Formats: sequence, structure tokens, C-alpha cells
Amino acid sequence: MLPTENRLRRREDFATAVRRGRRAGRPSLVVHLRSGATDPHAPGESAPPTRAGFVVSKAVGGAVVRNQVKRRLRHLMRERLAVLPPGSLVVVRALPGAGDADPAQLARDLDAALQRLLGGGAR
Repeated sequence: MLPTENRLRRREDFATAVRRGRRAGRPSLVVHLRSGATDPHAPGESAPPTRAGFVVSKAVGGAVVRNQVKRRLRHLMRERLAVLPPGSLVVVRALPGAGDADPAQLARDLDAALQRLLGGGAR
């Protein structure tokens, strides 16, 4: 489960990540990343946390399958939050093939998409 401060909840945040962020597609998912635009010289305590959200439509499968895919993606994303720049917004959109994919395949697709978005230097 993702910690509360790392959850993307507001519609505007989802829209910002999808419309203004970079995108990388894989066979079972698409990842949208809006890097944190934080000014290191701005006054404040610390950088905002990286936040992630998930979109799993009915095309993936029934309610049980959709919830299973969301749980798997949340678990995978939790392990990868440290790799992302502070203040980033991440939206992971599951494609119809995600319902049939095993957890290892989802992990490979997520890693490949994040690596592409981060310029090849991550994981």
C-alpha cells in the first residue's frame, strides 16, 4: 500500500501528469511522469513528496481483476518511489493486457517505462 502522502487523488493532478508529463508505453501499461518543478532556492521545509495514481478501466477486466491489478501496481510503485525526483506526479494506466499479465511482467513493464522516462539512469 502506498503511504497517504504518496497518493495521487485530485482530478487536476491526474490531468496535469497526463497532459503535461512525458509518456512511456509498454505492452501492459502506460506511465505518465510529470517531473517535480521545484526550486531548490525557494523557501520551505523540504521538497514535496512524489505522488502516484493509477487508472484501471473496465477494459482490463471485471471488478476483481481490476482491483488485483491496482493492488499489484501500488505495491510495485511503492518500491520505486525513491528513484523518482521529489515532487513528481506519476500516473500508471493499465492496458487491457494487464489483467492477464503476471506480477513479474507488470514489474518488468513498469521498470522499463520508468527507465525510459528517467533517461536510462534508473533501476
